[in-house]
Amino acid sequence: MRVIWSVLLLLLFIPPWMGEERRPLMDPGVRFTIEPVPLYPEAPGRRRLGALVFEQGYRLRSDDPAFGGFSGMLTDGGAFTLLSDSGEGVRFTLTPEGKLAAPGYFRLPGVPRGGWRGDERDSEAVTSDPAGRFWVTFETTNQIWRYAPGFASTEGHVAPPAMKDWEENRGAEAFTRLANGRFIAIDENEVAPGEGCEGLMFLTDPVRAPRRAYRFRYRPPAGYKPTDIAELPDGRFVLLNRRADLAEGFTVVVTLVPRGAFRPGAIVAGLPVARFAAPAQHDNFEAIAAVREGGAIKLWIASDDNQAWFQASLLLKFRLDEAALPPPPGKVTPPRPRRARASS
Repeated sequence: MRVIWSVLLLLLFIPPWMGEERRPLMDPGVRFTIEPVPLYPEAPGRRRLGALVFEQGYRLRSDDPAFGGFSGMLTDGGAFTLLSDSGEGVRFTLTPEGKLAAPGYFRLPGVPRGGWRGDERDSEAVTSDPAGRFWVTFETTNQIWRYAPGFASTEGHVAPPAMKDWEENRGAEAFTRLANGRFIAIDENEVAPGEGCEGLMFLTDPVRAPRRAYRFRYRPPAGYKPTDIAELPDGRFVLLNRRADLAEGFTVVVTLVPRGAFRPGAIVAGLPVARFAAPAQHDNFEAIAAVREGGAIKLWIASDDNQAWFQASLLLKFRLDEAALPPPPGKVTPPRPRRARASS
């Protein structure tokens, strides 16, 4: 198995579009579908993964070999926008019964350097504001682009000076707009082992004011890299952290970060709350979104299948079980009081 995974991971991380041949794009004429999937394929009745309680799961399928590669996601719990890492994506709605409705495709109206080569179309993350505008980050070029509602047109783009030295193909991997109008961008690579990944807090729209930002660092779990971030309705943050291992394949750790932790110069470590590994569904999870439903926080998580036959485009929904969260590091949980024994 180690030999097999070595070959597969080598093929996965060396893109097939390294030459001048244009990367294939998804065909809007090919219909895509969804099918239900359990959290534990061998035990469909199991629904818990750490502090996450499984509610729904789907696999997106299409006969189009260019379909998939979803690394960014937006949702209100019903309508979904999934951004692929090729400057395009899909939109659809899930009915309360879990049925696919209004499926469709979109392409970004502008991408770095015209987007002929695959690395110029490497859109990584997407976020939006209440007015319906979108911001998309691009790896390799380390750029942020802003689009009009509905991706109708390009409104501007920038290569933030503070992201200039972020390594190639590592640009703003985790990216989101906060409720207060600020933006967070986090690099995929650690500065050095154990020293955290560089992060930026943009004080306003980064396309309009790319220099109005301060630095911090995010320290992922050992051996993992951050792939996406979302702000929870209560102001906390949830992050996906991925590892590609020859023995286990893809595994992902979900971490929570307290509200206000991303301060200037801070080094922030999240609290691990769940780990995706066998026998549960585990893939290249790169997109996360959070919504509030009926007083509970629900998390949607999507995977980037890299258009590889041994991966899948998964979309999973969980409820965050606050009562099952582990205590923060350094905090001692008081023992439960014992009942007094009745005297004889």
